[in-house]
Amino acid sequence: MILFPAIDILGGRAVRLCRGDKEKVTDYGDPLAFAEKWAEAGAEWLHVVDLSGAFTGESGIDPVIGEIKKRFPQLMIQSGGGLRRVTDVRRRIDAGADRAVIGTMAFCDPDEFALTVYQFPEKIVAGIDERGGMFAVKGWTETTGITAVSFGKRCRRMGIRCALFTDISKDGAMAGVNVSETVRMQKETELDIIASGGVSSMEDLANLAEAGVYGAVLGKSIYDGAIDLREAIVRFPQR
Repeated sequence: MILFPAIDILGGRAVRLCRGDKEKVTDYGDPLAFAEKWAEAGAEWLHVVDLSGAFTGESGIDPVIGEIKKRFPQLMIQSGGGLRRVTDVRRRIDAGADRAVIGTMAFCDPDEFALTVYQFPEKIVAGIDERGGMFAVKGWTETTGITAVSFGKRCRRMGIRCALFTDISKDGAMAGVNVSETVRMQKETELDIIASGGVSSMEDLANLAEAGVYGAVLGKSIYDGAIDLREAIVRFPQR
């Protein structure tokens, strides 16, 4: 199971939100310092999110992505937030991202999304954010009228192989991951699912690994010390 330590960036700072609420922010400091910390712990991937871009659609973290890649070329970077046009995705990938996570564009501009998938067939990860079973967009500020599973199935039909699945009610709350819903998403969509939101203990990781989940994003749990990233990487070999 691949572990993705997260660096969420808001206003140039590494932060964590609680349940996606931008009014409930914990500021942890310099994103580059955390890239170094997670690299030293043995991470192979980083999950880097432009929260400012997710909320406003105006991306601004490409220089940070470029600097991370320059300093730590061994790291693979998966990045989302603010990717509303194919040109945004191209710029993020050119900056150094190995994969781009897209959610809002897929719903609000399906033609642009189809073009993006066509141009970057191996580099697109579907961002499936779920609130009460429904697909949420625009930094989780809007809930659509389609189910998260239906959106996942649509992405799989387009040829996408991997998705980041977030149960918004769990994100940043240290309340435990929604294993059953994550597994259901993987089985029903036939996507490789990266669990995000609520992963707060080694037990959560063990439950996900035992269920055959492809990957997990680690956020608040590694920032606050509930999970030791180095220990987790040893216990759950990356594949």
